[in-house]
Amino acid sequence: MLIPSVLALLSLAAWLYLAAGHGGFWRTRTGIPDGGADPSADPSAWPHVTAVIPARDEAAVLPATLPTVLAQRYPGRFDVVVVDDASTDGTAEAAAALGASRVVRARERPAGWAGKVWAMSEGVRAAGEPAFYLFTDADIAYAPGTLARLVRAAHDRDLVSRMATLSTATAWERWIVPAFVYFFAQLYPFRRVARGRRTAAAAGGCMLVRRETLEAAGGLAAIRDALIDDVALGRLLKRAGARCRLDLDRDVVSRRPYPRLGDLWAMIARSAYHQLRYSPALLAGTVLGLLLIYAVPPVAAVAGLAALSPLPAVAGFLAWALMAATYIPMLRFYGLSPFRAPALPLIALMYAAMTVDSARLHWMGRGGAWKGRVR
Repeated sequence: MLIPSVLALLSLAAWLYLAAGHGGFWRTRTGIPDGGADPSADPSAWPHVTAVIPARDEAAVLPATLPTVLAQRYPGRFDVVVVDDASTDGTAEAAAALGASRVVRARERPAGWAGKVWAMSEGVRAAGEPAFYLFTDADIAYAPGTLARLVRAAHDRDLVSRMATLSTATAWERWIVPAFVYFFAQLYPFRRVARGRRTAAAAGGCMLVRRETLEAAGGLAAIRDALIDDVALGRLLKRAGARCRLDLDRDVVSRRPYPRLGDLWAMIARSAYHQLRYSPALLAGTVLGLLLIYAVPPVAAVAGLAALSPLPAVAGFLAWALMAATYIPMLRFYGLSPFRAPALPLIALMYAAMTVDSARLHWMGRGGAWKGRVR
């Protein structure tokens, strides 16, 4: 049992670090004060904000989301620009009927630009010169007062981003979605995004960005080919010295359903290999890392118990317990039972398979496909 013992100890050491020294990634609140709804945090003059909403074939979801954006009772000037990104379902007409300040049709996408980033840039072109852009997705709904809270939080920040609460209406969503957010936070601990210079990320569903800072960093053209636009934007701004913040938020909600496993699989596989910079070495390292961190603990625990070998059994159970304990806050955030936590290794194996499938799709020339368009 030498090899299982060594692997179990390595996994336990990894989980001791992750639980205690990895930026508190498992916490669902960062604990950094932002003024909240405190009127004393109100700016002396509320800045001009323009929401930029790229929309590709979103006529069905806009009636559930766009009115929540338009209904924000923001004390300053607030405009909403919807960018129709080559839709074929009447998205532009739906946005206009719902009362968007402006609806623009994206021009033909130039070579070298990812589709969503080009649509965002078309919205910026139409927005004029607001103090802030609110980049948000067509499927995102906002609770009343959310925009004012975002602006308060941006009094000393250049980027304030909220990770939307995703749908957990179906059985597959309840298994996959909380783990997706948990893994994202593990990659980009929110406290480190806010406090450090090395960790940079954002959540594309809701990003309030100071215009002058974005322009000084090179604008959206600097990330023109980014498939994962939010992380790329966070990195761009951080490299320029920007102050950033990323949090979970129940007041920002995605209305996009993922009812089947295939829908969730496609969403994750679309960009996973891009995140690894299309590197086979990083792909292999990621899969091996997932196996060591998530698969080894339960396997070592059960194998050690069956072989009456205490070292792998104890180390495996301790690592598994730490893993489950760090996952419970995310389950609670989504209103799910903590008894789901021990199943996280199985979900991690599914994510490993999705990552490998993302590489397969890339090698077949189908990577990054979204609504019938590659990139």
